[in-house]
Amino acid sequence: MSENLTDLIFATLAFVGGHLVLSFPALREPVRAKIGERPFQGLYSLMIIAAFVWMVSAYADAPRPELWQAPIWVRHLPLSLMLPIFIAMVAAMSPRNPAFIYFPKPPLEAGPYGIFRITRHPLMWSAGLWALLHVAANGDSASAIFFGGLAVLALFGPLLTEARRRHEMGAAWESYAAQSSYIPFAAQISGRSKIIWREIGWLPVIGGAVIYGALMVLHQTFFGVAPARFLEGIFG
Repeated sequence: MSENLTDLIFATLAFVGGHLVLSFPALREPVRAKIGERPFQGLYSLMIIAAFVWMVSAYADAPRPELWQAPIWVRHLPLSLMLPIFIAMVAAMSPRNPAFIYFPKPPLEAGPYGIFRITRHPLMWSAGLWALLHVAANGDSASAIFFGGLAVLALFGPLLTEARRRHEMGAAWESYAAQSSYIPFAAQISGRSKIIWREIGWLPVIGGAVIYGALMVLHQTFFGVAPARFLEGIFG
């Protein structure tokens, strides 16, 4: 049993550490310069995928000694908050995302658009909050390691990414960053930006609601736990 938990610890360190270590320019740049940008991205992706598969497998096999017993209201937080989290995730999958490598990047001079006015990292904040909600609700050691590791990566990894962009893009990045914020809504609170809801649109709301509903129904089938009592045994 302890071996399984140790395996999970090492897998989590490999996944989280691999992301963070390879974000440091002192390590990243010499390797990228030597083998080229595309081979580096391919090698990086393979390493991260392998580490994540290891991490998921180790979590599935890990023991679940209880660290705390979450009260009912804490266990209901994921049920209540996952809908806006999924909406933000869908909204982040946009060609307007300057970090989304699968689309041509928009010029930074155009400034943040849509949900990126609220935070420059909506996907990472969504993933981080998702992970923290599962840590709090589950209350066992394996979940604390697995979801805690994902939360650390999601919430602190973007800071390293921003440092790299600041180094590579200089004034263009500084101008873009000044119109948004790392912490959600901080730019609005400070008066540096306004939310324009029509830029976000209805598609993320609809897409997020569909994903939320599907996961509500299928959560027990895939993960063994029903998110609400009325959904227990829905598929027999």
